[in-house]
Amino acid sequence: MCGIVGYVGWRGAQEVLVNGLRRLEYRGYDSAGVAVVDGTGGLEVHRAAGPLDNLVAVLPEEDVSGTTGMGHTRWATHGPPTDRNAHPHRDVTGKVAVVHNGIIENFAALRAELEAEGVELASDTDSEVAAHLVARAFGADPDAGLTAAVRAVVARLEGAFTLVFTHADRPDEIVAARRSSPLVVGVGQGEMFVASDVAAFIDHTRDAVELGQDQVVTLTADGAVVTDFHGETARTRPFHVDWDIAAAEKGGHDFFMLKEIEEQPASLADTLRGHLVDGRVVLDEQRLSDQELRDIDKVFVVACGTAYHAGLLAKYAIEHWCRIPVEVEVASEFRYRDPVLDRSTLVVAISQSGETADTLEAVRHAREQKARVLAICNTNGAQIPRESDAVLYTHAGPEVGVAATKTFTAQVIACYLVGLALAQTFGTKYADEVAREYAELESSADAVARVLEAVVEPTRALARDLAPSKAVLFLGRHVGFPVALEGALKLKELAYMHAEGFAAGELKHGPIALIEQDLPVVVVMPSPKGRAILHQKLLSNIREIQARGARTIVVAEEGDETVRPFAEHLIEVPAVSTLLQPLVASIPLQVFAAEVARARGYDVDKPRNLAKSVTVE
Repeated sequence: MCGIVGYVGWRGAQEVLVNGLRRLEYRGYDSAGVAVVDGTGGLEVHRAAGPLDNLVAVLPEEDVSGTTGMGHTRWATHGPPTDRNAHPHRDVTGKVAVVHNGIIENFAALRAELEAEGVELASDTDSEVAAHLVARAFGADPDAGLTAAVRAVVARLEGAFTLVFTHADRPDEIVAARRSSPLVVGVGQGEMFVASDVAAFIDHTRDAVELGQDQVVTLTADGAVVTDFHGETARTRPFHVDWDIAAAEKGGHDFFMLKEIEEQPASLADTLRGHLVDGRVVLDEQRLSDQELRDIDKVFVVACGTAYHAGLLAKYAIEHWCRIPVEVEVASEFRYRDPVLDRSTLVVAISQSGETADTLEAVRHAREQKARVLAICNTNGAQIPRESDAVLYTHAGPEVGVAATKTFTAQVIACYLVGLALAQTFGTKYADEVAREYAELESSADAVARVLEAVVEPTRALARDLAPSKAVLFLGRHVGFPVALEGALKLKELAYMHAEGFAAGELKHGPIALIEQDLPVVVVMPSPKGRAILHQKLLSNIREIQARGARTIVVAEEGDETVRPFAEHLIEVPAVSTLLQPLVASIPLQVFAAEVARARGYDVDKPRNLAKSVTVE
């Protein structure tokens, strides 16, 4: 989820761009760069891997002359975070530059086409191909203009993207296009802006225009012209920004975590996108042959914290689809208990950052024992994927809030993708079955979007009511059990409350002693259709805790009327398949924890004693 800012006007472009990138650095911090059209037929580009300060260190002491340009802060997808992969990218003439947010899914075919024509690409990215293609289209008909060249190219692209182009021969304009990736235009006095987020230009104007799907905008200092990909005039939605800088950085939300909760439909779709090719599930990197995978007879999943809960759900999917035993281990314990590993063992390591120390050491121990390792990670080029035999990246984007939300659900969907990939290799799923399961996974984004529409405000109100409670218990069965564990962890992390998750069947084996008058108990109900037997057992558990005076908060499938009489507070989520239920059921628990924390006066995004990634044991 890279950050983009573009400017054309009367100010020095370099300063505007750098300041805009500071507002957008939360969107990506792998590298940064700027391109400024100097007005004399030149295009000056500066780039640096790492945080924005690295770019500032290599910029000239005096601003590059020029009042038109664009900047980029990167979250790496294609290619590691290096200087050569930093944006902006240029064509071979050095006259066209591009910055890009998203993924061009057909870039491999386009790259091959360019290379067949003798073009030498200078980076590992999918983005660079766009610069060469636009330069070629512009050169074929310069009189048609840069906008026509951009339209011709973006019509060929597949995937989700925002692209912004400059041309040294067109010093007074920039052209941008978007598909399924955010882009807004800022309208100033004698100056115009384009960016991933209004935060980039809020210092200069609060008047903005939101671009629609498959639209192209041409910016000059005097205004903007918006068309669709075919050149027809397009409708736009102007709006006025009425929040301050700090809020703008959070997309208008009070804290990053709520923003990231609401980004989950997009992160699920982005994680799935492009992984079904010719009827087969493909990983991002695979250095294992099909035969090596078929030789696997046991799977270990290792992870920490929230990622461990995603791993518990991986067990349900892999065992169900592949009929192979799966064990899930806390990474910090894995290598110390001397696990039995060999060449027929697959270790799946899950880590948002790819740098989690305990998980990294578990990976290294597994490799020493000759086991195969597959990494699920949200950070391109991190240490864990580099040391693994295969990699599946989640595309959740950078997560500013310390408590994992969108990275958790993205990890769950990635675990399911791994399960399908193994099933097709083992032969336990035919191609049509894999395609059907994949399509069902794709439906999860819409289901989560429906949950967000329905439950956020009622759940926040409930959380404020229960915030004075001393403790909260969470109960679940089957896939609802990891959801209960995750709900409890979120409340511990954010609200510093005693919260515990239990398998509901264990209630009478000890935890029921904790039940007292007015204690909130959250129950994650299974489907009355998909898991009817377990549904009846959970109803019995609810009766038992109600008989002891507890307050019941029940997360249940829409239309489940049998549970309504036993729920003091009912949170309804869409009816989905069993494996998808954790994706919809975890959303209200994330919202609940964040709002309890806020009601208790705590910093939701930066809970005490915690860091985003744990790089020491």
